[in-house]
Amino acid sequence: MTHASEPSAPHRTALYTHGHHESVLRSHRWRTASNSAAYLLPSLRPGMDLLDVGCGPGTITADLAALVAPGRVTAVDAATGVLEQARAVATERGAENIEFAVADVHSLDFPDDSFDVVHAHQVLQHVGDPVRALREMRRVCRPGGIVAARDSDYGAFAWFPEHPSLDEWLDLYHRVAGANGGEPDAGRRLLSWARRAGFDDITTTAAAWCFATPEEREWWSGLWADRTTSSDYAAQAVSGGHATAAELASLAEAWREWGRQDDAWFMVPHGEILCRVP
Repeated sequence: MTHASEPSAPHRTALYTHGHHESVLRSHRWRTASNSAAYLLPSLRPGMDLLDVGCGPGTITADLAALVAPGRVTAVDAATGVLEQARAVATERGAENIEFAVADVHSLDFPDDSFDVVHAHQVLQHVGDPVRALREMRRVCRPGGIVAARDSDYGAFAWFPEHPSLDEWLDLYHRVAGANGGEPDAGRRLLSWARRAGFDDITTTAAAWCFATPEEREWWSGLWADRTTSSDYAAQAVSGGHATAAELASLAEAWREWGRQDDAWFMVPHGEILCRVP
């Protein structure tokens, strides 16, 4: 049995497209186990040890920790700064069974068979080698355990009313994320990636977020308007030659205009996988 990742060919590290601007964290802090990991919840029970990969600001992590307590939760992220926010969430909720660490999912610094559940939400779309990432998640998962992943699928986003500028926004996002080494349409690829990673017992599902009330539309359109002009994604779009600042400002205004429509509706579909480790 090994106690760390086996040496292998260097992976291509993807650049995280969104960064951690307030407009990004506004979205991430909204996420809960109920709205973002419902497919996993029936498999959890008290006493499980769980690894949360790419935990971000930790709102999902804290929910999962409450469900598996007194089991231990280890929450990891590649960004040190956002882990501080996750620690603050854990402290606020009194979640004493969470430990935090900086980690790269391509090369996890944990022994084989360390966890009963290994979970990643909206992570595989941003990594350079999602198959290698899933192999690592499998390596640290105990026999009989579960590797769970959920990712959105940008190519399947749907909205109404139609707005040409939002079509332009989606095309731009695909170009920026692709240039960063990510895969925006990860949701539809999770099953394929899991099979390539060596899993045979895979349950696949799909679920969606829907934003349609006035409050939801204002929140969703506003955070994307802000991301389009002020986040790392905006800076990458300009520095990579994908768009000018003026074009980004125009797209941001289109987002706000769309959000003001009384009949506006937006769907974000996700692919989900539950992989059993033999």
